[in-house]
Amino acid sequence: MELADIRREYSRGGLRRKDLLANPVEQFNLWLEQAVNAKLTDPTAMTVATVDETGQPFQRIVLLKNVEANGFVFYTNLASRKAEQIAHNHKVSLHFPWHPLERQVHITGVAEKLSTVENIKYFTSRPKESQLAAIASHQSSRISARGVLEGKFLELKQQFAKGEIPVPKFWGGYRVIPQTIEFWQGGEHRLHDRFLFSRESGGWHIDRLAP
Repeated sequence: MELADIRREYSRGGLRRKDLLANPVEQFNLWLEQAVNAKLTDPTAMTVATVDETGQPFQRIVLLKNVEANGFVFYTNLASRKAEQIAHNHKVSLHFPWHPLERQVHITGVAEKLSTVENIKYFTSRPKESQLAAIASHQSSRISARGVLEGKFLELKQQFAKGEIPVPKFWGGYRVIPQTIEFWQGGEHRLHDRFLFSRESGGWHIDRLAP
């Protein structure tokens, strides 16, 4: 198999400046709605990139849980590797790969912790099994076998069979306040369309980028 020979043409249509909304968050919501309506698998899945104290980048897939006028929200274990890296360097990058629509969105910004009230509101809205899993898994820590994780989950399931599950102190969310948002639309002959929104005082500046 020759990887260099694997290619396809992008032919779903281009993107023109006149097609863009003035607010990139509203533009993102439009594209996200179209991705959901197209029944893409995990349309809210995004890559979250962080950097550790040595400058080593890390990436992982996380689910977007809310889009607000001032940011993009996700939740995690606050003792995880990503949380430790965010504590060291608040600058993060998000990437949405909507391949069937020949689209990508890339976001750079600064992550800030959500309030306790916001964390409680979302945690209590989750299915009970998801709540238990959040407590059972000390994310990014080393475990000897999967059975250890499953055993802890079953133990907690019995413990809270008839009661409410408390929100763990080590669990919470982040809001990524965007500084740039780039929209990428595939084009024929690799002449892709890219538009970069950059935050400026009083609004957003738009640039077209070469593919």
